[in-house]
Amino acid sequence: METTKKNVAWSLLELATIPQGVTIEETLKHSVDLAQKAEQLGYRRFWLAEHHNFVHIASVATPVLIGHIAGNTKSIRVGSGGVMLPNHSPLIVSEQFGTLGRLFPNRIDLGLGRAPGTDQVTAHAIRSDRMKAVHNFPGEIEQIQQYFSKDNSASQVRSVLSEGTNVPLYILGSSLDSAHLAAKMGLPYAFASHFATGMFLQAIDTYRREFRPSAALDKPYIIAGVNVIAADTEEEAQHNFTSLVKMMLGVFTGKSEPLQPPAELTPELRRVLQDPMFRDLLRYCFVGTKEQVADSLDKFLEDTGVDELMVVTNAYDHQFRLRSFEILAEVMKERHELTKA
Repeated sequence: METTKKNVAWSLLELATIPQGVTIEETLKHSVDLAQKAEQLGYRRFWLAEHHNFVHIASVATPVLIGHIAGNTKSIRVGSGGVMLPNHSPLIVSEQFGTLGRLFPNRIDLGLGRAPGTDQVTAHAIRSDRMKAVHNFPGEIEQIQQYFSKDNSASQVRSVLSEGTNVPLYILGSSLDSAHLAAKMGLPYAFASHFATGMFLQAIDTYRREFRPSAALDKPYIIAGVNVIAADTEEEAQHNFTSLVKMMLGVFTGKSEPLQPPAELTPELRRVLQDPMFRDLLRYCFVGTKEQVADSLDKFLEDTGVDELMVVTNAYDHQFRLRSFEILAEVMKERHELTKA
């Protein structure tokens, strides 16, 4: 498939990961700084995650952070990657994003997921009847679509600020269920391949085969998550990669802690990296110099044919992270120039 010449957008997913020794306030300031830098570098979107009860993640009140980021930038699209809909009322989500859409016209995205974004005990604390909402996920998306429709003005229950507001919906997922749903509803599909690699290729193939054009979208559109740790030298990239490895190891073992400083690859970390399950988890993690990352991304795009990259970079040092996103932007801009040739 001739996909390396395809014009692919690049975007950024922010978890507001809290490094050890850095305050939550500083972390949130870094998120604003990163969004402003991403805007300057030509990133299309800046999406914010929804996670709960993790000591290393500050992106918990997603709509609040979206408003803060949008208010401190000028043109970049800002959205949810995503709102975990079973945690919330569709009416309240519609009112929140309708308000954001009015405040920041044509700049707000609403990505919707089904997972809790946390452990089951915390999920129950968020919403005790959430399993009913999980089973009615398609119906709750349709409710949001109705609240955003101009035709809802005659309904008994309305989200007045949402009606006629341009806030596009995206289906987020990490399984075949989400692929079937996104295809059936004719909505763009964002797959969490930055951590859920196993079903990725099958899911995007399913989405393409089953896609039904809709008022929102006339052909399939796929956003794929990837981890990128780019640096001016391979040694620097590999060194900073250790923070991500330790973070993922902590999630696996249930020992959540603030993002750790980079360190030498200990024998324990080397054993972790050789574990087949862990290697599969990091299948779409591209670490290295600009040239190495460019080669890895070209192969990924050739193999998948996705329309947009959603890049995640969990690194301890803020300045290093800014530089990594800068290098990735250089790669994508040079790639775009080649597509014009």
